[in-house]
Amino acid sequence: MLAEKCAIVTSYKQAAPELTGEETGMGETEKQYVHRVYTDLLGTTSEEDYEKEALRLFKKEPGRMKLLIVVSRLLTGFDAPTATYIYIDKQMRDHGLFQAICRVNRLDGDDKDFGYIVDYKDLFRNIESAVDDYTSEAFDAFDKEDVEGLITNRAEQADEDLRTARDAWFGLMDGVEQPKSDNEIYAYFSSPQGIDNDPDAEEKARRRQALYKISGRFARAYGNIAVEPEDSSFNELELDEIRREVERAIGIRDAVRLHSGDAVDMKLYEPAMRYLIDNYIRADDSEVVSHLDDLSLIDLVETKGADAVNALPSVSKGKRENVAEAIENNVRKLIIEETPVNPRFYERMSDLLTDLIRQRRDDAIEYAEYLERIAALVRDAKAGHGKDYPASITSMGQKALFDNLGNDEALTLKVDRAVRETAPFGWRGNNMRERRVRRCLEQVLDDPAIVEQIFEILKNQNEY
Repeated sequence: MLAEKCAIVTSYKQAAPELTGEETGMGETEKQYVHRVYTDLLGTTSEEDYEKEALRLFKKEPGRMKLLIVVSRLLTGFDAPTATYIYIDKQMRDHGLFQAICRVNRLDGDDKDFGYIVDYKDLFRNIESAVDDYTSEAFDAFDKEDVEGLITNRAEQADEDLRTARDAWFGLMDGVEQPKSDNEIYAYFSSPQGIDNDPDAEEKARRRQALYKISGRFARAYGNIAVEPEDSSFNELELDEIRREVERAIGIRDAVRLHSGDAVDMKLYEPAMRYLIDNYIRADDSEVVSHLDDLSLIDLVETKGADAVNALPSVSKGKRENVAEAIENNVRKLIIEETPVNPRFYERMSDLLTDLIRQRRDDAIEYAEYLERIAALVRDAKAGHGKDYPASITSMGQKALFDNLGNDEALTLKVDRAVRETAPFGWRGNNMRERRVRRCLEQVLDDPAIVEQIFEILKNQNEY
């Protein structure tokens, strides 16, 4: 969803005189409409502050600003490597078009091989001439690595990419002990006894990241050839063998991701990637795991409780012990990720999880009851706060303050009011504005350690 994660950046500046003489009695004019839209968009914020904060979020916190709509802006000198898509709806050519390509092709980690340009104006007829112009020094101001290999033979490149990705996959799996079954794979990539009890947890986390990257690259490389296999140098038998290898790679990746607690969310995959997997990497007919879209293991446990095991893919439900370990790793990760929002509350959640794990391992609890209690814990953890608060403590932020200020109702309301009256727009990430928030806390709280703890909680609470 893009609600509250989208911004419009143009050179428009609000000015009351522009509306003079616009009243016609025939309804809202275009200038009145634009002025009203910007008034609703900006509120009391100036155009400069709005644009500065929108660009900061887009570049530094892309999860909070996913889409920028710009009008004749940002193609020159705008360094945002996280940008994956550019939608072009204006005429461009030569260096302007070239800049658009270079901007979206800036890489941002191992999971981005290239960017996407959605061309509404059929501009790419000009690409070859633009590249030719570059070779004649018309674009000598550009970095050569930005344009090198811009146009290559797709089939030749696809074959080379597949061979490289396949070698990388087999090299990764060489480290897994024979017979390379589920137990050996989990032992190599995950933590069967939980991350808290595994001294090699950090090394295994690095192995998992390599697993996700390499298996995804292997699948993409195969999918690029499977679309048009007749152009490939691989024969039909070779491609069939590679298809089975890719299926196993994807199966191992998904099983390890489930077991280790790493997020399972198909929204992470680009639509094209999902299309390739669905159409070219499938051994059996699809099986409906759940009628809820994009369901993670955490969601599965929360909604189904003791029945969650029956809804898991067959690769994951073979052994109760493996399933329990996967669930515990997922819940532990949820708690760790959410702890900054309300540390005291999630400390209690962590203690409850540890106690449940101990009871399961000691056979002090039935498996069905264990799953139901895990599901209840997940529901509480996802809520982010407890159940019993004074009537005056209503919002998520107030509840977090209450939990971490010794359940002091009066002090909680005092801190809440002080921050709401003091915190300026876009204070996070701005040193001067952050100091203003910290100073307002120092006027209410005596202990510097408590001030710092509450300040960090405020930074992670969206309502302040």
